[in-house]
Amino acid sequence: MNNTNTYTPPHVWTWDTENGGAFASVNRPIAGATHNKPLPVGKHPIQLYSLGTPNGVKVTVLLEELLALGITAAEYDAWLIDIGKGDQFGSGFTQLNPNSKIPALLDNTNPNAPTPVFESGAILIYLAEKFQVFLPNEPAARAECLSWLFWQIGSAPFLGGGFGHFYSYAPEKLEYPINRYAMEVKRQLDVLNIHLKSRHYLCGDDYTIADIAVYAWYGVLVQGKLYDAGEFLDVKSYTHVVRWSNEISARPAVKRGSRVNRTWGEPEEQLSERHDASDLD
Repeated sequence: MNNTNTYTPPHVWTWDTENGGAFASVNRPIAGATHNKPLPVGKHPIQLYSLGTPNGVKVTVLLEELLALGITAAEYDAWLIDIGKGDQFGSGFTQLNPNSKIPALLDNTNPNAPTPVFESGAILIYLAEKFQVFLPNEPAARAECLSWLFWQIGSAPFLGGGFGHFYSYAPEKLEYPINRYAMEVKRQLDVLNIHLKSRHYLCGDDYTIADIAVYAWYGVLVQGKLYDAGEFLDVKSYTHVVRWSNEISARPAVKRGSRVNRTWGEPEEQLSERHDASDLD
């Protein structure tokens, strides 16, 4: 390993605004709004403020799955939050989500008491409980589903903020962090591969919010569509994850939900905002 570039941490860390890589313009060590910008509100009870990243896709896929079941109360408006432009630091968004991360949801079903929900996992649970689907009620099955959901929530930072950052976004390629996080991502893929060898879905025969959450990160990864790292990580070798991922990606609701709030890729893959089912036609 090349150790010629060493770093000695200062006694007290200070923020270097020029040393943040691809997202230096929006990353900062403080919270709160930077500008006044109320959030728009559409015609449906459910208002989603998001971007088509893996965490955002979790929610739009679930909403489209609910609509596919004929649950019309799951109709929603999906507003674009452009994190590259700092929309997440607008006053309206920070009021909805003090953590300034997408996605954030506002349920106006009861106009006298709107329900704000932030963090993708919390939104998945909220919607699954609200509509009584994709989350088992039986205690043991529910525990397994939530275990895999929280596995994803705890594991994805190693994939996104760890591997993804140093492999794709850091201002320079560094051997140690790339190797460290590549090793952990491959371990996580092996966890999934061993588990899915004997399971149709993560929790057995039933498709749940755990599958939706894990697919958004690891399913897309093994399809070679995340960080352009498929060959580097040898993702095709995780054959059971690939099988599971291909089956989920073929679901019509997954195809629709994966387009919402997406502003990159092929034109047919993009839909910056969604305010009616016909927007996805």
